[in-house]
Amino acid sequence: MTASKLDQLRKMTTVVADTGDIEAVRRLKPVDCTTNPTLILKAVENPAYAALVDEAVAWGKKAGGGDKAVHAICDRLAVTFGAELTKIVPGRVSTEVDADLSFDTQATIDKARAVIAAYKERGIEKDRILVKIASTWEGIQAAKVLQGEGIDCNLTLLFSLPQAVACADAGAFLISPFVGRILDWHVRAGGGPYTAETDPGVVSVKSIYAYYKAFGIKTVVMGASFRNIGEIEALAGCDRLTIGPALLDELATATGDLPRKLSPAASPQAASEFTKKIVLDEKAFRFAMNEDAMGTEKLAEGIRGFVKDLRGLRKLVAAKLV
Repeated sequence: MTASKLDQLRKMTTVVADTGDIEAVRRLKPVDCTTNPTLILKAVENPAYAALVDEAVAWGKKAGGGDKAVHAICDRLAVTFGAELTKIVPGRVSTEVDADLSFDTQATIDKARAVIAAYKERGIEKDRILVKIASTWEGIQAAKVLQGEGIDCNLTLLFSLPQAVACADAGAFLISPFVGRILDWHVRAGGGPYTAETDPGVVSVKSIYAYYKAFGIKTVVMGASFRNIGEIEALAGCDRLTIGPALLDELATATGDLPRKLSPAASPQAASEFTKKIVLDEKAFRFAMNEDAMGTEKLAEGIRGFVKDLRGLRKLVAAKLV
């Protein structure tokens, strides 16, 4: 009997669950797990996790009221869910720095250190955690400092090669290029129809992967934000892929051969596409982003979306404090 496509994928790619739903992670058995404000908000609104929310709110009430307490409770909730996830997955759990700090390097560093300290208080060492930071110039520079302190970072909301180059230069542990959101932009712009192989998001990740492998860059490439299993199949062999529960379930029931599309060995694409490393200082990075309408718009949109859900989480917590 042919193995499911999910089982085949696991033999060539580290599969990560893109969810804060503890029961979904328990059922799907990924190696790693990644969360963001949107996923945490959904989890907090789930009655199954009321006890975790109540504990965080009770803890926060002892610290007094006001915005400071609300923010502290939200931080605690993110770490609480992350701590529960570390009991299930054997690998890493990603915890996101507040998206409204995306343009403040020092505040991002401070928040990341606080996240790691909060996990430490629960007996969870930093080698089990990835701190998620938006791939702005400021976020990437924060990651450079944090990596120097041994705090591994997941640079998220990544839509372009310039972002990937800057992340590699900063020594980021991992990047999360957003496949589906790139496709969304091109479809709205009138592009397509696309096949799995011509999907702009897939093409972008393949290009980043090729660049990294061509120059021996160790930063992990983790494709994210998928719209269908065709995109996932087209990136089989990528270092890691973070996939939502619905698509993981679809892969688990899909049969047929799943050929490897990406390999760590320098590919013909890498050899032909990249002859020398790209050099980017801050001015060059910002200009390259300005030249990329899709990358600029999706980064800004992504930050706004995460901030909206972060505010939603804070509003929910504030109501419970009354």
